[in-house]
Amino acid sequence: MYAMQLEAYKTAQINNMSGREIEAGALTRCALLLSDCRENWDAPNRDEVLSEALRFNQRVWSILQSELVRDDNPLPVQIRKDILTLSVFIDKRIIDVLAHPVPEKLKIIIDINRNLAAGLRGSAVD
Repeated sequence: MYAMQLEAYKTAQINNMSGREIEAGALTRCALLLSDCRENWDAPNRDEVLSEALRFNQRVWSILQSELVRDDNPLPVQIRKDILTLSVFIDKRIIDVLAHPVPEKLKIIIDINRNLAAGLRGSAVD
């Protein structure tokens, strides 16, 4: 019963968030999942957890890409191009990590996710 109440709370919370807040939250979650993989690199289930974290990250960035190329996207064209350039880098890095997993390769993805999320929130990254 508690799980149902928690899920209802989460759904209500998401329904009250702006698009920017949702995007920032998704990027933050990506960063946290990848940070957890990086910090627990020697865990016995690392490959499964890493693969899932990278897939989630890829889905979030794919959604961002599809929003950035829309004609009605309100962001200035240059900012859209810059974020799309970052997205290409993220795509390549994800493929690289999947092919040759090394924890150090995750840092740049984590940093980009955190910085972009902070920008969406209008705050600085610590």
